[in-house]
Amino acid sequence: MKKKLAERIGRIEESITIAITAKAKEMNASGIKILSFGAGEPDFDTPDNIKEAAIKAIKNGFTKYTAAGGTNELKDAIIEKEKKVNGVEYKRNEICVSAGGKQNLFNLSQVLFEEGDEVIIISPYWVTYEAIVKYANAVPVIIQATDKTGFVPTQEQLLQAITPKTKAIILNNPSNPTGGVFEKKDLEFLAELALKNDFWVIADEMYESIVYDGYKPVSIASLSKEIKDKTIVVNGVSKTYSMTGWRIGYSCGDKELTENMIKLQSQSTSNPTSIAQMAALEALTGPQDSIEVMRKEFEKRRNYIVNALNSINGITCFNPKGAFYVFPNISGLYGKSINEKKINNSMELASLLLDEAKVAVVPGIGFGDDDYVRLSFATSMQVIQEGIEAIKEFVFKLK
Repeated sequence: MKKKLAERIGRIEESITIAITAKAKEMNASGIKILSFGAGEPDFDTPDNIKEAAIKAIKNGFTKYTAAGGTNELKDAIIEKEKKVNGVEYKRNEICVSAGGKQNLFNLSQVLFEEGDEVIIISPYWVTYEAIVKYANAVPVIIQATDKTGFVPTQEQLLQAITPKTKAIILNNPSNPTGGVFEKKDLEFLAELALKNDFWVIADEMYESIVYDGYKPVSIASLSKEIKDKTIVVNGVSKTYSMTGWRIGYSCGDKELTENMIKLQSQSTSNPTSIAQMAALEALTGPQDSIEVMRKEFEKRRNYIVNALNSINGITCFNPKGAFYVFPNISGLYGKSINEKKINNSMELASLLLDEAKVAVVPGIGFGDDDYVRLSFATSMQVIQEGIEAIKEFVFKLK
């Protein structure tokens, strides 16, 4: 009997964040109230002007195929946004619009990586990075950063990770899951390494607008023409405008890579949804007031949750400067037990929190570090307060 499945699908696993969120939703639907910190999406509604643009598109019959890589109008809006916000100029043939930033990353990995290539990934990392590198049959080279360095790798770690086989590094700034950020000097050092050793920088800037304490993100592509030519920026409207379900992301960079990403997309999903593209166009060109409203509320929640977690014995929590996650170290709880169930790792802790405290968090092992869990504070302050109290009670009961 012939083998049923292709070997490549065995290289990846289901997204742990999606799995945890789905389980929490199932429990809620069955009548069990779950306080969920799982989902990586703003709890705010999409702004009305954006929704109205989508409705107008439907009424005007803008419901047909578009160019595979997105409409020229949306590409022009992305070009203007990148110029205004990051000081980087692109052309239409350097822009690929996809069904979310995740599709841009997947397209890029399939076009750029092949067997034997090494791709540097900074841990803790977003779960998808390692999966798409493995699916392309390339080799993930993991650099383990810690909260002691703000989850930014040291220069020595970067130098040691580079080999003649290094094809790219994936840079997430600000970071999911840690909220860690790269200062300009960090980016300048990385840019120097990329140019000297001739590897690509894949800059995931999805959380660039969600920053705190006066931090000003710098796009590595803005540092020089030389590093711009070796950088592919990936971004989208999901986090900035609370449009996760609309599925519009984009990439900016090298013309040849972009052309081939669009070619691949034309044979897989074709164009991103026409209606969602019109909504994204309004998001980028319309009023921007909602960005600061959300950012301020996220900062308020961050301040509360960091202080609250740090008050729990056995937990220490890094104070993030970006994104809407905290990534507390929970290794101080290892070896303890509840109802004769011992905690040895982040998966066991997350499972027990869900079963015993009805709180959903994401195990750190999915992000490359088993000493942590991720909590999203993109949820209401009421859920945050009730959830932290439930975690406190859970920890108090541990023996």
